[in-house]
Amino acid sequence: MTVHRLADSFVDFRSDNTGAAAPEIVDALAAANSGTAAGYGNDRWTELVQRRFSELFEKDVQVFPVATGTAANALALASLSPPWGAVYCSPKAHIETSEANATGFFGAGVKLVLVEGDYGKIAAPALKTTLVATGIGQKHKSQPAALNLTQATDMGAVYRLDEVRALTELAHAYKMKVHMDGARFANALARLGCTPAEATWKAGVDVLSFGVTKNGGLLCDAIVVFSDGIAEPLAYHVRRAGQVWSKMRYAAAQLLAYVEDGLWLKNAARANALAQRIDSGLKALPGVKRAAPIEANEVFLELPPKVMDGMERDGIVFFRRAPTLGRFVCRFNGNEAEVDALLASLRRNLSAAA
Repeated sequence: MTVHRLADSFVDFRSDNTGAAAPEIVDALAAANSGTAAGYGNDRWTELVQRRFSELFEKDVQVFPVATGTAANALALASLSPPWGAVYCSPKAHIETSEANATGFFGAGVKLVLVEGDYGKIAAPALKTTLVATGIGQKHKSQPAALNLTQATDMGAVYRLDEVRALTELAHAYKMKVHMDGARFANALARLGCTPAEATWKAGVDVLSFGVTKNGGLLCDAIVVFSDGIAEPLAYHVRRAGQVWSKMRYAAAQLLAYVEDGLWLKNAARANALAQRIDSGLKALPGVKRAAPIEANEVFLELPPKVMDGMERDGIVFFRRAPTLGRFVCRFNGNEAEVDALLASLRRNLSAAA
């Protein structure tokens, strides 16, 4: 992945993690910064997180604040699998492409097995075929332990609820647990228009990496546990990985502010709407091919290198995922003028390259 250089004046579509923290979250940190509080999660903010998230997900859950999405993914999966286990994921899953096999490290040797599907999804028939051939019970083969689903995917696609259910039912039939990488869970939920419960445990998800950072967060994501038997080993993994803050109230304050008054969904809907504005603008540019459906806040376009070079000169910054593939990500604090500048640059450079 290559990032374009920054012009003196630029429009930033590199990622949603380039955006500022939401003011509500910064204010919540300032409000928590008064007096004393017990450490390591024994404070009223962390206690309230457990209650508030249980209300949010319509079920008693256990919440583990962690510093990063990689920590959330790797530690959640380590708690679901023995060292000889296998985690099934998309070839485009973040745990495969971008985390330096943190799952294998924290899982003491857990293996990632890749299962094909479109746009970063896993196809249920492909998962079935892979599991049938995996060698259940054969001591010289890694054994199925967990399924990883990325929602929304790293290609910007969103699993429908029926797609999630088909995959979780298959995984559970093979006695596997299901982990959802929800770095952009809010964006997926804003697209689906369903409840957090319907998108997770009611659809068969056992544990969720609950993304905050990419959607207005500051320094905190979380692991949300829905099913029995996961939280106890996870607590040791989190502690051993150095992901338990002594001043936990500052992490908890961020999580509380994030979900207060639906802030997380408002932010996600805003970012999604900007991506849809790009999608609408592309209809007037017949020379542009979408490399994936635009369903959340990421836009993938197949473009000639000269067009992308020209956009760089115009001050549009983004990631090149391949020589002819550009990724443009909309932030919650982006604006329509940025989108219009992107479309104008794209139009101008397509015309010049024609």
